[in-house]
Amino acid sequence: MKKYIGTKVVTATPAIRKGGKVYLPTDEIPKSMEPVEEGYKVIYEDGYESWSPKDVFEKAYRIAETPLDCVMVEYYDLDDKCCNMSNFIKSDEFKKLDSYNHPR
Repeated sequence: MKKYIGTKVVTATPAIRKGGKVYLPTDEIPKSMEPVEEGYKVIYEDGYESWSPKDVFEKAYRIAETPLDCVMVEYYDLDDKCCNMSNFIKSDEFKKLDSYNHPR
């Protein structure tokens, strides 16, 4: 199998899941012994709705409400990539690559 990286634009709101049902913060949540899971109700561009656990969602998505939010998401992504690339280029692993023949 091959690996793929995708980008999706979604709308989401914090929610909880209890007993397999998703509740928004404004919903009345029935009292029961079932565990409460924090997460997000997610709506995709095609209208499909799903549930995502909080840690999974927050690892995959960042707020992009305003143009400044979008610029900052790109900035932090590029900054991370540049730092990772710089560290890799300085590593012994990079020097082991067949195509490495650039003098320092």
